[in-house]
Amino acid sequence: MKAPSRTTSALKVLATTAVAGLVLAACATATPYQPAGYNGQRGGYSEQRVESNRYRVTFAGNSVTSREQVEMSLLLRSAELTVESGYDWFATVNRATERDTRFVSTPDPFYGPYSRFYGPYWGPSWRYYRSGFWSPWDRWGPWGPQDIATRQIDRYEASAEIIMGRGPKPAGDPNAFDAREVIQNLGSRVTRPGA
Repeated sequence: MKAPSRTTSALKVLATTAVAGLVLAACATATPYQPAGYNGQRGGYSEQRVESNRYRVTFAGNSVTSREQVEMSLLLRSAELTVESGYDWFATVNRATERDTRFVSTPDPFYGPYSRFYGPYWGPSWRYYRSGFWSPWDRWGPWGPQDIATRQIDRYEASAEIIMGRGPKPAGDPNAFDAREVIQNLGSRVTRPGA
């Protein structure tokens, strides 16, 4: 039986990597507007009653949910909660958005020191010229191979404590919102589950 060639093995690795990338890309969607923990998902909204007309509301997104979507979802959930509780308006108190940033590094599978496709000693080099000298930064730099891809992953979580009231919202308060108007304006702009 003939052993597979290096080219055939490299093409199989390339095809498998491409398929895995497409599958992961298809799964990478923003956190939908849903309760936290719905269908086993990590993000979503949650609320905790503090007093009869006061709640703490939170919306957490995943790494592909923008800050704008997270903050919009927080306002929408606050408005829905206000209407569900029989009130007309809400005002935010202590509103905040937190960003969790992580850096993930992964080695490049095609330029590693034991790459099946190109052999152990082939690979690109990156150097720069400064003050009359070439930098030592190439793929075999002072700390070993430098073929690492690093990307930043941001996750946002917005929270607010809200106070609810009946009748027209307080005039001149920039933190007060008409709940029904918020629902009308933001309800169609959030991503719903299964959409």
